[in-house]
Amino acid sequence: MIVAFSITPLGVGEGVAEPVARAVRVVRESGLPNRTDAMFTTIEGEWDEVMSVVKRAVDAVAEVAPRVSLVLKADLRAGVTDGMTSKIESLERHLS
Repeated sequence: MIVAFSITPLGVGEGVAEPVARAVRVVRESGLPNRTDAMFTTIEGEWDEVMSVVKRAVDAVAEVAPRVSLVLKADLRAGVTDGMTSKIESLERHLS
């Protein structure tokens, strides 16, 4: 499963880098394949492990923000591993 998610701390003012960094740190320390860009963090693994990481990331932000918004998009495809990389490689082949 691949999950792209965005956690937004609310009620902390305009500077959200520190609360967001708390979430990204949780993801990176999980050991699961992941990637962070300006809009989303993407993580890949089995349902329980991915959802556990998302919950811990939300909890880390909630420790410093009175309100937290979570946007999540999931690609559930049985039997696929390394989907984050293979999807991009397939796209790149079609762009060549």
